[in-house]
Amino acid sequence: MTAREEILARVRRALADVPSAEEPEGVEVPRAYAEHEPEGTIDRFIERVSDYGAGVTEVPGADVASAISEVCRAAGIQRVVVPADLPADWLPADLEALTDVEIDVDALDEIGAAITGCALAIAETGTIVLDAGERQGRRALTLVPDFHLCIVEDAQVVDGVPAAIRRLAETLREERRPMTFVSGPSATSDIELSRVEGVHGPRRLELIVVRS
Repeated sequence: MTAREEILARVRRALADVPSAEEPEGVEVPRAYAEHEPEGTIDRFIERVSDYGAGVTEVPGADVASAISEVCRAAGIQRVVVPADLPADWLPADLEALTDVEIDVDALDEIGAAITGCALAIAETGTIVLDAGERQGRRALTLVPDFHLCIVEDAQVVDGVPAAIRRLAETLREERRPMTFVSGPSATSDIELSRVEGVHGPRRLELIVVRS
């Protein structure tokens, strides 16, 4: 018996006593475990995401534009692509910002840098969540360019993954937008355990964390 056949056999045995008319929505699942999570703080999030190799800059809300200017200047970036609904007051005057209007993949790659917001940030795992919603633009915007600068507001930070899923549940069920969970710059060690960056997304991830 192959591994696949063994797994499927176990699934069938586990489901043998399930009534054929039973629907998933009709089964009550205990969720108490999800109510007792580690304390979610921006400090925890910053610690975890920094461990992954992302750059982090903390600023008050009024200083987002100046922080973006400094980060881009330090990275040698003069031109970026942004979603159409990114707040205008986030963008510094010394940066050329192109609004994404279905820019093709080759052009996105040539621009090489994108600035977006995010849907949520998870403190316990140091993860940002992108759902192609407000201030984020389409998925290609955060996967094709080699540099991603993401703005995270303190109200968007949740403690753990269960809290994030609860917050995202309506979007997942009704709007069915694509979800991307990002923990640090893109990297893989699939081939001979050698770490390669930039395979599945941006090689460099910078975050600006906005404290109220």
